[in-house]
Amino acid sequence: MSPARQIYLLPLKDDGSPDVPGDYVYLPPSTDPGYVLRFIIEGTSSICRQGSLWVNIPEEGKAFDRQSFREFRLQPNFNENIQIDIPVPTAGAFAYYVTFTPLPDFSVEAVKTPEPIKGPIHYIDVSPRLTLQGKDLPLNALSIFSVISKFLGEYPTDWDRHLNGISQRNYNMVHFTPLMQRGASNSPYSIFDQVSFDSEIFPKGEADVASLVSRMEKDYGLLTLTDVVWNHTAHNSKWLEEHPEAGYSAETAPWLESALELDTALLKFSDDLESLELPTEFTKVEDLVTAMNILRKEVIDKLQLWEFYAIDVKANAKTILEAWTNGSNEETIIEADYLKNFKQLSSKEQAQIVREHGIANSNQVRGRFERTVDAKFGAAILTILFGKSDKNQSASEESEASISKLLDAVNLPLYEEYDADVATIMDQLFNRIKYLRIDDHGPKLGPVTKENPLIETYFTRLPLNEVTEKHNPKALALANNGWIWNADAMRDNAGPDSKAYLRREVIVWGDCVKLRYGNSPEDNPFLWEFMTKYTRLMAKYFSGFRIDNCHSTPLVVAEYLLDEARKVRPNLTVFAELFTGSEEADYVFVKRLGINALIREAMQAWSTAELSRLVHRHGGRPIGSFDVDLPSAGSSHAIASAKSGDSDEKITHIRPSPVQALFMDCTHDNEVPAQKRDARDTLPNAALVALCDSAIGSVMGYDELYPKLIDLVHETRQYDSPFSGTQKLEIGAGAGIGGVKKLLNELHTMMGAEGYDETHIHHDGEYITVHRVHPKTRKGIFLIAHTAFPGNESGAILPPTQIAGTQAKHIGSWVLEAKVDDETKAQTLADEKYLKGLPSSTKNIESTKIEGDGKDLAISVLDTLVPGSIALFETWIPGTEHASGLDNFLSSGADEAFGELSLIDLNFALYRCDAEERDSSDGQDGVYSIPKHGPLVYAGLQGWWSVLEDVIKYNQLGHPICDHLREGQWALDYVVGRMEKVASKEGYASLHKPAAWLREKLDAVRGLPSFLLPRYFAIIVQVAYNAAWKRGIHQFSENVRHGQEFVHQLAMVSVQQTGFVSSASLWPNKQVRSLAAGLPHFAVDWARCWGRDVFISIRGLFLCTGRFDDAKEHIIAFASVLKHGMIPNLLSSGKLPRYNSRDSVWFFLQAIQDYTNMAPDGIKILQEKVPRRFLPYDDTWFPFDDPRAYSQSPSLLEVIQEVFQRHALGMSFREYNAGSDLDVQMKSEGFQIDVKVDWNTGIVFGGSQDNCGTWQDKMGESVKAGNKGFPGTPRDGASIEITGLLYSALAWVSKLHESKIYSHEGVDIGDGKSVTFKEWADKIKNNFERCYYIPIDSSEDSQYEVDANIVNRRGIYKDLYKSGKPFEDYQLRSNFPIAMAVAPALFTPEKALTALSIADSAIVGPVGMATLDPSDLNYHPYYNNSEDSEDFSTSKGRNYHQGPEWVWQRGYYLRALLSFDILRRKTPEERIESFQQVTRRLDGCKKALRESPWKGLTELSNKNGEHCADSSPTQAWSAGCLLDLYYDAAKLS
Repeated sequence: MSPARQIYLLPLKDDGSPDVPGDYVYLPPSTDPGYVLRFIIEGTSSICRQGSLWVNIPEEGKAFDRQSFREFRLQPNFNENIQIDIPVPTAGAFAYYVTFTPLPDFSVEAVKTPEPIKGPIHYIDVSPRLTLQGKDLPLNALSIFSVISKFLGEYPTDWDRHLNGISQRNYNMVHFTPLMQRGASNSPYSIFDQVSFDSEIFPKGEADVASLVSRMEKDYGLLTLTDVVWNHTAHNSKWLEEHPEAGYSAETAPWLESALELDTALLKFSDDLESLELPTEFTKVEDLVTAMNILRKEVIDKLQLWEFYAIDVKANAKTILEAWTNGSNEETIIEADYLKNFKQLSSKEQAQIVREHGIANSNQVRGRFERTVDAKFGAAILTILFGKSDKNQSASEESEASISKLLDAVNLPLYEEYDADVATIMDQLFNRIKYLRIDDHGPKLGPVTKENPLIETYFTRLPLNEVTEKHNPKALALANNGWIWNADAMRDNAGPDSKAYLRREVIVWGDCVKLRYGNSPEDNPFLWEFMTKYTRLMAKYFSGFRIDNCHSTPLVVAEYLLDEARKVRPNLTVFAELFTGSEEADYVFVKRLGINALIREAMQAWSTAELSRLVHRHGGRPIGSFDVDLPSAGSSHAIASAKSGDSDEKITHIRPSPVQALFMDCTHDNEVPAQKRDARDTLPNAALVALCDSAIGSVMGYDELYPKLIDLVHETRQYDSPFSGTQKLEIGAGAGIGGVKKLLNELHTMMGAEGYDETHIHHDGEYITVHRVHPKTRKGIFLIAHTAFPGNESGAILPPTQIAGTQAKHIGSWVLEAKVDDETKAQTLADEKYLKGLPSSTKNIESTKIEGDGKDLAISVLDTLVPGSIALFETWIPGTEHASGLDNFLSSGADEAFGELSLIDLNFALYRCDAEERDSSDGQDGVYSIPKHGPLVYAGLQGWWSVLEDVIKYNQLGHPICDHLREGQWALDYVVGRMEKVASKEGYASLHKPAAWLREKLDAVRGLPSFLLPRYFAIIVQVAYNAAWKRGIHQFSENVRHGQEFVHQLAMVSVQQTGFVSSASLWPNKQVRSLAAGLPHFAVDWARCWGRDVFISIRGLFLCTGRFDDAKEHIIAFASVLKHGMIPNLLSSGKLPRYNSRDSVWFFLQAIQDYTNMAPDGIKILQEKVPRRFLPYDDTWFPFDDPRAYSQSPSLLEVIQEVFQRHALGMSFREYNAGSDLDVQMKSEGFQIDVKVDWNTGIVFGGSQDNCGTWQDKMGESVKAGNKGFPGTPRDGASIEITGLLYSALAWVSKLHESKIYSHEGVDIGDGKSVTFKEWADKIKNNFERCYYIPIDSSEDSQYEVDANIVNRRGIYKDLYKSGKPFEDYQLRSNFPIAMAVAPALFTPEKALTALSIADSAIVGPVGMATLDPSDLNYHPYYNNSEDSEDFSTSKGRNYHQGPEWVWQRGYYLRALLSFDILRRKTPEERIESFQQVTRRLDGCKKALRESPWKGLTELSNKNGEHCADSSPTQAWSAGCLLDLYYDAAKLS
């Protein structure tokens, strides 16, 4: 059987950016067979509008070209995600971007199509696959050894001795400083010829290097790494004479002219010190102050640097006046916005405009008086001030004086700029000279001479010879390279926008010339070609690059050269020296260049605490970290799983990744422990680095205890090491720390290769402990390091380290002893031939004691573990050696265990709020409560997952749930006990398998140390939850199964809301599952089943998901309790149904209609027998156990007919049991229900100002405010949604009658008259817009029933028709889209779209729909049911429907919007826009559902989507109505 194909998921956000934490996409090395990167894009994301995904990952077998992007067209799909699979054949730094046409704002008018746009480039970095002697070597298994090549001695004899010593210490890669010909300074980093190897070391050139690299890997087990230096070249590089354009000169960079003149003047001043009677050697600050005062006069003042800043007033005035008098009047300039009112501005404001718009390159300091005002611009100014000039007359004195005065004002800030820069120049010069010549911590350079000038030169002057004389003299002085404190890494410090060279801010390297690449090879062809040749040569031989001065190398250059290198060596490893000063900037370099690790150094730590922080940063994930590779149900991960069938694909999220590190114990350019700390700290510092989960490194001289940093420029001696030679190095005690380093490197490589990625770091005084562990086998290495920072020896002993459930074996303990007295140091440094280490040795010590009871472990430190000591242990946890690996065992078998569960079983397994749980257990059980966190939202797996999801994602090991799991196993007992308990109950036998699975898995981890329980409990819960979720999705209809993440989440709300509840069956005499209105507010008893809510929800939650049996059960159950021609709003299991909602029955008929259209053979439901709780056409009340109850069983068709007939004749009744026992808030008059038909229009009217018979049914409750018994929204008369639902039902049965399916033709209306269903429907259609529409143009009012005096908005549909308060008719509410969705034929499409457009701008919130127009005086958008104020409008939440934003209506609104918008769309592209307009309006709902712990959509929100504390957090209809939308969309698409 072939292995499963590895898939890495990359979901994209709506703007095309990666939906990965940190936006950093870092993938593991490519494999054989290769893995796949799967882009997941929501089907109607904004980027799908005429959109394409462009990816430059090459096809298999093709070469990578950064500019070559493959196009993948994004074919929109409203219901499904787009999935694009890209095989990843090789390592590298890849990129993608998207192009699309932005979605225009919604409008009923024709709008201009936005121009297509290209999104930003996003980067995909793939780690290289390193192999050594045929074995894979992960980056975090590297132990790298740095050498300065020129100190290695004779090649090959001395080199082989050193390489053998490096190999014996178990390093596996050698970092060579540049091996090329060096420049005059002899620094390896000042390269004379980039394409020639050092001939003194390698007389045969490339052949020697090829031999070296081959032997290193074959004979010594060492890979090679070298520096690449792209930023600069040696100042005496011969090729510069031929190609000075490769550098920054006054010719190629004219903005450096002033800096060059200043530099030249400073050199002359240095030469003239003696003649100026100034000291030539500076030992006192006072002498320097005197010299600086003279320097100001002799250099700055004499140079007249101000001429580089200011404009020449006289010359500029002359050219401007000439242009003006010659009639140069540029109308385009004069008419510019910034010159409006110019004449009225102050002189200061006028001058600012001239500087900003009239001077080219005004922010640059170029040549003397190069800042000039454009003559035409100046002429335009004069025209504005004096009018057009007469060509025949010379300029007047007034105009001449005016322009001169203006130019003087222009100059003022330029002189201020000059003054500020001169102050900086003087400060920089003073501080630099003081450091170089006076400060104790400086080099104290001694006397000033020609060779040793007062201050370093910033420029290299090329020699005059036959080659250079052909160039412009300006080209022959080239800017030297250097660095600047806290510089912006993205800025070229020698570029046109920087004055760093003029302001003397550069700390310069006089032996190097800074290279000038420009932005592309066309800008400097020779340099790009030459450095490409150099780079390819390095890639030919070396496994990896260390990019020197990466932060100073232009990104575009490094990108280009690395691409060239990877063409030669695809699996090139790239490290970088990067000092950008910000992690954000680091990420930019890392992402674009595909840098595998940044160089970081332990020796940068100034204390044990800081060293502990660095180790913590690079150490790895915390011990017990969560497994982020497990699938997450409800995510795009699960969508992919569901679609693929799981059998042939292993699907993995892309892990969030920090920037990786190459963590060095010491680098070749920083001080060693003997200098910076204490020589004894060499050992603990090295051990701490070795225990980190990153690539690590060291440098020649560290293990040997060299007494000081090697001067890589001026040093001439050769390396000496006791470990170099042919003798075998034993692990453990010996000279220096080589023997222990051998063990540390061996352990580091083993841990990296095998995946030990969890670490616990503890700091206590001078001690640091590190425990690095394998996440699956739980094997580990434990280190105790006693650091040796000077002045911190307290003598304190580390308290015993307790490690629960762990066993340990002592590997060894060692102490480093070294002679560090001044005399010994001096003798060591005095050797004229060799670089030697301090006399030192590592000794074995007995320094720890292991104690344990067979279960837990305590490691105690003895007083022999002195500073400079370490102790190492091997650890393991008994019981984690499961046959298949504990993680694999825990994640196996879940699909089988949950694979037979029904959706009702899943309701129990996943959900059940506290009230439901208590209801089904006679109050004994409830949801679990986590100390310091609170109760879970559900008793089932979703309750746990809602907490664990972010805990796992962000590795929140300090979360209260983790603390609780570590404290005891109560949570484990609850999870399995609950499942086992219910599995024993009738009807839940299928839960035996999941219960047994949970028991087996949880029992397997009970014996583990408590600190691991959070991890393993999370694995078990996550695997179980995912299996349960997946089982649910697979039982839904095909559209849902293959739908987007959001569709899955919505569909699972049907599982969440539907289950068995003892107190709330659909029948009084049998237990069946029932649909809750919402949780937890409407979970049990009378509050669970609401007729209106059920039938608004049923299409989405049951029919769209394929739950036809559940839909049918609810239809028949509510049909059974028909009375007064109505179904009850409150079912109360059929025992005490309440009939006070006028709209419920119409939603009921709509649901039946939908069932017949959507269910297989759905029409047959009309013939289903309905046992009637009350007698047909008889309003007599009797209890459910009366013999008359359920004594008759007409068909559902007859029940439908009874609804029509009862309404046709009108109904007038007082509710049964009217009074305070039925409704404590309602006045007596409110219990009277009246319904009638106006046969002139066919419209049904009903209700009164004393009750509220539609869904907006909030009754006033406050005695204090005086609103008790006053409905917040009575909505009497004819509400628009009832009229729409009525028409829909009439049109439906009329068609059924025509098809001989519905036997009745119509209804009796009294007085011997009758009307057919078609006639009734036609009456409504013919009168609908006349009764409900409010025209945009008031001149059309006569065509409609409109009272212009109370119209608030036009172009909308009334909410009511002929209500008790006329102004309420004209209110804009969110009910009209219901009528549009169910009865579109009632609406003129253009009018409907206009009304929807107005609603879009007025009442559409982020998640829900405002229940009232914000411009209405009754708008109160904040619902607080507990408020008991004196405010009549809001007290006790009377404003429930007067502005708060309800979510369920958004589904109807979007259905209507899609339906009417798509009617006007003619082309496929236009139709896609309709879908995308809808998608844009779902963003808030998607975010709300994703973030809700209840995993549902709330009942309502306050204004603009603000949280409403009194809202039910997950409501059936909120989710159901959006599933309706997706169903409609599938039909329309």
